[in-house]
Amino acid sequence: MNIFVGSLPFSIDEADLRDSFGVYGTVASVKIITDKFTGRSKGFGFVEMSNDEEALKAIQELNGATVDGRTIVVNKSEPKPEGERKSFNNNRSGGGYGNNRGGGNYGGGNNRGGRY
Repeated sequence: MNIFVGSLPFSIDEADLRDSFGVYGTVASVKIITDKFTGRSKGFGFVEMSNDEEALKAIQELNGATVDGRTIVVNKSEPKPEGERKSFNNNRSGGGYGNNRGGGNYGGGNNRGGRY
């Protein structure tokens, strides 16, 4: 079972998270989500446990627990329905990034011309 863990302290690492869940059973994997530019934790992650019964026990016991002064959120991770995923390039007219109306822009925003 895949478990979402939110409101994590930024100082916690994957080994700490593995140890916390390992008390309840076998942990298959742990992933703390990090910012791709800074490498800093985003404050949430995922734990996968092989046994659903052990995973449910961990969720029950750890949801609402305090870790380094923060109350963590722990629940079963549900995949997002395909229709709710955000598209990277949501332009209405031709190339660029952001809400371009003239096409060919870079830099985002509400640019209206065809310039760089």
